[in-house]
Amino acid sequence: MRQTGATGIVTALHEVPNGALWTIDDIQHRKDMIEAAGLTWEGVESVPVHEDIKTGAPGWQVLADTWAQSVVNLAQCGLATVCYNFMPVLDWTRTDLNYELPNGARCLRFDNDAFAAFDIFILKRPGADDDHLNQAEAKALFDDMDDAAKTRLTATILAGLPGAEESYSIDQFRAQLARYDGIGTQELRANLAAFLARVLPVIEAVDARLAIHPDDPPRPIFGLPRIVSTAEDLTVIAAMSGSPANGFTFCTGSYGVRADNDLPAMLQQIGDRVRFLHLRNTKREASPHSFHEAGHLTGDVDMAKIMAIALQLAQASGALPFRPDHGHALLQDQQSNSTPGYPLIGRLRGLAELRGLLLGLQTGMSG
Repeated sequence: MRQTGATGIVTALHEVPNGALWTIDDIQHRKDMIEAAGLTWEGVESVPVHEDIKTGAPGWQVLADTWAQSVVNLAQCGLATVCYNFMPVLDWTRTDLNYELPNGARCLRFDNDAFAAFDIFILKRPGADDDHLNQAEAKALFDDMDDAAKTRLTATILAGLPGAEESYSIDQFRAQLARYDGIGTQELRANLAAFLARVLPVIEAVDARLAIHPDDPPRPIFGLPRIVSTAEDLTVIAAMSGSPANGFTFCTGSYGVRADNDLPAMLQQIGDRVRFLHLRNTKREASPHSFHEAGHLTGDVDMAKIMAIALQLAQASGALPFRPDHGHALLQDQQSNSTPGYPLIGRLRGLAELRGLLLGLQTGMSG
């Protein structure tokens, strides 16, 4: 990692189950490992928020207190920036982890027809017919799938993506969805507000900073509400608390999937609350709601404009950690057993492009 030009690491204690405490001993052990390699642990991604907290289930307060203590323990070890998300049931969702681009590179993709085919014809979720306008396209795609393709699609969506902390069988997934019956946008926002009201005073006392990650994709899926997808959502969350601990992870790839999101304006809108940048790019496809991971400088996101704003924010308030997020599988990446979305060469290319863009902007600003 040092050879790539990276100076810091973003990681987490992925081996700790959701809802369990992150102990100081475990945190310090991971930190020592990173520092022994000549790097620094810059931020934590993520401390998972238990589903009982998101649904407001009885006893959620105990889980929230444990979560807050994990953040306190991180801060006592010198780790002040903690990314988290409030996406119901699933973390980021894709329908293809190995989509081949015209140049032979492979990437993550969300195909809305394949997603609708799974929702309507494999999951058979009640109400799915009403949520998809592309039923004919989904039916044609489903009818053309063999059993292996159906199994692969199911596994891709449910069997634990790289960002996920849990995986489900079809029946388990149906049970998880049922927990959100009666929970819409307003109810989920209220549950987030209650969670923040409980944990922020504890976290602020140790000068830690939370950074909520946007929804991915940034729209409702499986009938579940999404509350971190738009500029309006950012305004609502910022208004939940004026605490400096109530911050944001600004993920350009997630927000960039929506054509109605003005990313430069959104970044300026919440600039003083942004604690962490995910610099990745996505490309919207002709089919509505479909997209794939693009090169870091070649998708729908104007990365140069985003980076220029981020530099201004960093000059005003101090260092702003960023990482190249996701990447294309290139060359030997395609023969290695890397986690989908996180190949070595593809992310190295992204990091090199972003560092070059950063240096060019810094030179222009100083000149």
